Amino acid sequence: MKSNSALITLIIIVSIIGIVIKFVISVVTALLLPIVIILLIAGLLTLSFIIYRYFYFNGSQFLNLKSDIQKYIQNCNDLNDHINQLKSSFVDISSYDYGKGELNDNSNYKFKRNEWQNNIKNHQIYNCSAAVCKSANDQPIKYLCKYFNIETTESSLMSFETVFNDFAAAEQGKEILKNERDSILTNISDSIPKLIMSFNKDMVIRKLGFETYDFSDLYFPVYTFQYVSAGGNSSTKCDIQLNIDNLEKLIFYLNDLVKFRKSIQGQRALMTSALREKIKSRDNFSCKKCSLSIRDEKNLLLEIDHVIPLSKGGITSEDNLQTLCWRCNRTKGSKIETA
Repeated sequence: MKSNSALITLIIIVSIIGIVIKFVISVVTALLLPIVIILLIAGLLTLSFIIYRYFYFNGSQFLNLKSDIQKYIQNCNDLNDHINQLKSSFVDISSYDYGKGELNDNSNYKFKRNEWQNNIKNHQIYNCSAAVCKSANDQPIKYLCKYFNIETTESSLMSFETVFNDFAAAEQGKEILKNERDSILTNISDSIPKLIMSFNKDMVIRKLGFETYDFSDLYFPVYTFQYVSAGGNSSTKCDIQLNIDNLEKLIFYLNDLVKFRKSIQGQRALMTSALREKIKSRDNFSCKKCSLSIRDEKNLLLEIDHVIPLSKGGITSEDNLQTLCWRCNRTKGSKIETA
């Protein structure tokens, strides 16, 4: 009797487990089935869109559109190349090189010295005391000149003015380039399917032939004053980015310290944002070589050029400055052109 009772109990338990498993499977199936169906539909829609996109970008409609605006796209790409050249203008300044060493901690105690790993060394970092780091934060231009060996000479000032002029043109060029590209895309937006334009704008830009444009300010050099305590438990740093504002302040600072040749005293002007705009306004915002103006071409990059280049003995004075469009300035280079 006992064995029969145990068998009956086992059968009941197995039956209950079977019912529970069947119920769980039915519930899971009921929950997962809609998700699976949705995923399948989404996958089919995505695949259909990819196929549709492929045939559109390789079809005559898009290729003809690309051909029609090719000269405008090439103009943007040429301007981008010119901006990248302007960005490469740079005066290499560095802290004094005291050589390299290797520091090893052989103490018997397990000091963490976490900040030692932050003690980075390169020519754009000056390792200093906490007091110097704090003072550099308070007077960045003065301490940049003092500890990164910037000479207070006419030649040094001219070099930084050149960098400022190029960087200022690059910043204006970036804005103009972005506006021009956006204007082209806006004008052709009705010719491109909204579905593709909405979900694949970056691909449209790339397929049309636009190069990758860098609108960041990462090209501005950064100089760092860095303090790390001897025990490695604390550190601080002051970063000085030579952007347009700081370059202009550096030019003013050097100008107050430089002793100019008597032959140019009273003639020389400082290359500043105000002077750049003054020269453009004087020249009626037109290129002095080809006469193209911002009235003819809305997104036109105008640059300030030295008629007699600095490398040929010219100086920064209003009489020696002229407005050129970026194409004419790119062609002129450092040549002296006669009328």
